[in-house]
Amino acid sequence: MQNKQLTILVTRHDKIGDFITALPMCKVLKEQTGHKIVMLVSKVNVSLAQKMDFIDDVIEYSDDSFTLLSRINKIKPDVSISAFIDNHLGLCLFLARVPVRIAPATKLAQIFFNRTLKQRRSRVEKREWEYNLDLVKQFDNNLQLSFQKPLLKVEVEKENRVIFHVGFGGSSDGNITLDEYLKLAKEASKVCEIIFSFGPDDDVSKEYITSNLDFPAIVRDDFSSLWDFTLFIATSKLFVSTSTGPMHLAGLTNTNTLSFFGENLFASSKRWGTISSESCQNNFEIPKGYGEDFLKIVENRMIELI
Repeated sequence: MQNKQLTILVTRHDKIGDFITALPMCKVLKEQTGHKIVMLVSKVNVSLAQKMDFIDDVIEYSDDSFTLLSRINKIKPDVSISAFIDNHLGLCLFLARVPVRIAPATKLAQIFFNRTLKQRRSRVEKREWEYNLDLVKQFDNNLQLSFQKPLLKVEVEKENRVIFHVGFGGSSDGNITLDEYLKLAKEASKVCEIIFSFGPDDDVSKEYITSNLDFPAIVRDDFSSLWDFTLFIATSKLFVSTSTGPMHLAGLTNTNTLSFFGENLFASSKRWGTISSESCQNNFEIPKGYGEDFLKIVENRMIELI
C-alpha cells in the first residue's frame, strides 16, 4: 500500500491555535513519506494552510453534510488522520469510505474510525501538538516524530517593536487585566515601538486600550488575512499575549513570546505551549490572587527580552 503515493487527509477543523497544533503532523508526513498531504480546516484557517509548503492541498470544512462529503470524495483520500473529532466529521469520513480512518479514542464519534489511539489528554502529559503528532504512528509506526523549527520560515526583517495582543481566545483561561497590559506596554515604549493588535471580536478591549493610551502606540485591527498578520508578528522582537490563536501564529515563526496561561493544568503551558524553540517561549501561569510581585517578574522578563 505504501509503495505508491497516497493521499492523506489531515483534519483539524476548529480554531486558529488548534489548527496550528496539527501542522507538525503534516510536516512529518510530507517530509518522511512524500505522500500527498491534504488538510481539512475551518474557513478562518484556509488561507494560512495554503501557505504551508508541506501541505499540497486544502479543503474547507462545512457544517452541511452533503457539501463536506462532496469535498472529501473529490480528493479521494486513502487515509484520514483527525486530531479533533465529532459525529459530523466522523460520519462524513465513514460515508466517503476512506479506507484508513485514524483518530483519538474519544467521544462517541470514535465509532466512525477504524484506527484509534487512547491518549487521555486530560492528564496533560505532553503538549497538544505532541498528542496530535502521536497519531501519525497509527499510520506508520516507523515515522520519527521530529521536525525542524521554525515550522514556518519567512523572510522578514526584525523591527524594534513589541506587539501586545490583549484579547482572549476561546481556550484562554488566564490573563492579566487591560490596565496591566497598558502598564507593561508603557514601560516597553521607552525602548521600542508599541503595537496593540486586535481581532474582529475584540471591539471592547480595543476601545478600552485606545481610550486609555497615554504613551506612543499604534492600534491595528486591519490585517487582511492570517497570513498578513503572521508576517507582521514575525517582524517583532516580542509578542505579548494570553494563550490564544495569535500566540500560536507567533510560535510558527519562532518569534519570541511572552504568554499568559491559566493556572489549572488543562489551560497551562504544559498543554498549550507554542510550536517553537523552548528558548523563544516565556510562559507564565497566572496565579490566583496575583499581585505586584508577580507583575514585576513579568515586567523584568519583558525588559530582558527587548
